[in-house]
Amino acid sequence: MQLNPSLNQQEITSSENFNDISPSSGEDGETDIKTKVETPQTQKPQTASIIPESSPSLIRGNLQAQQKAEELRQLLSKHSHERQLVILQDFPDPDALSSAWTYQLIAQQYDIKCDIIYAGTLSHQENIALVRLTNLPAQRWTLQTLKSKDLSLYQGFALIDNQGTTSQLVPVLEQSKIPLLVVIDHHNLQEDFNCEFVDIRPSIRATATILTQYLQTGLLPLDSSSSQHIKCATALMHGLHSDTNRLMQAKEEDFMAAAYLSRFYDAQILKAILQANRSKRVMDVIERSLKNRIVQNNFSIAGVGYLRYDDRDAIPQAADFLVTEENVHTAVVYGIVHDEDDELEVVIGSLRTTKLTLDPDEFIKEAFGQDSSGRFFGGGRSSAGGFEIPMGFLSGGNENSSYAKMKWEVFDSQIKQKLLKLVNPKDNPI
Repeated sequence: MQLNPSLNQQEITSSENFNDISPSSGEDGETDIKTKVETPQTQKPQTASIIPESSPSLIRGNLQAQQKAEELRQLLSKHSHERQLVILQDFPDPDALSSAWTYQLIAQQYDIKCDIIYAGTLSHQENIALVRLTNLPAQRWTLQTLKSKDLSLYQGFALIDNQGTTSQLVPVLEQSKIPLLVVIDHHNLQEDFNCEFVDIRPSIRATATILTQYLQTGLLPLDSSSSQHIKCATALMHGLHSDTNRLMQAKEEDFMAAAYLSRFYDAQILKAILQANRSKRVMDVIERSLKNRIVQNNFSIAGVGYLRYDDRDAIPQAADFLVTEENVHTAVVYGIVHDEDDELEVVIGSLRTTKLTLDPDEFIKEAFGQDSSGRFFGGGRSSAGGFEIPMGFLSGGNENSSYAKMKWEVFDSQIKQKLLKLVNPKDNPI
């Protein structure tokens, strides 16, 4: 699929692209976006259908998308001229990064300035390439950075591609009495939200699909002459591509979103992102996972020991590699990640599976349970999942090598024990 620069904005938003099935009754967001439409405060979003009328399930999904887009339009109009924080998970993936950028550009139409922030780091080579090649305006704010900011500048915050359980920034915002305004996600509902706008659709494979549907309904008509729009569409295509396993697990809505984005995205930039090379540190972690893995009942389980905070994304890449082994349908890789800045340690793990009857969300929640506040240590979506377990009082002390070794052995044994209870149960094996 190639970018088609000949498509102008009117062609993109006209009924030539989609049939109307609705009832006939009736970096801080300062970039200047030029469009040929009325200002959003006076313009109603277009109600053009974004899927074929011949598919009842897609029509239902389209009507839901239109309804949610209208609700979001009303919320943004209500909060016009304000400033918001857009919170990503600590280690954001392409789906989160691209979706947050799209939300920022949509909000910009309503004179809302958004700062996209995350507390962790970008260590996956594709994520680094995505941000660099598209100039995606996401910023790393540690807990210390957040506490040093004048949070009174912000009238609310949004959670994009997460529900607050994977960001260490959210508790600080809640303590600062900054209201949660928006939650947009495609993962399973983790808790009930008391906020103005919630769009959580686990039936859709990528949050990028949800944000693309907002674009299609007219919240932000993409302009093929805008470099920023082209790069945002490229980021969305990468996010959709990533979270649907190269579209192999995509559903109808995801394919329709990809078809729409195909008119705008830059194939050369996307190719460069996907061809980003793995670092030596990532290759070392993959090698460690191969050396340490145990395989039982078609599960491959590997602990990789201690990792630097900046190398955290090597864990899911190792899981991606292990699941390709013959006679393995599920891989779980985990390690202890040390954040030297905050002197914190967290057990972080990733699950990848090709087994259609295995639900990563249920598997991880059953294996590791909840913390004292009732929040699960992890969860997942189709074919993938992850978990994070804070080590609390046991963090640190690793300058003593014998102690560090003993601590790792304890955590390694405990995690294996919890996983193997599900991998080799007495009854109803997985």
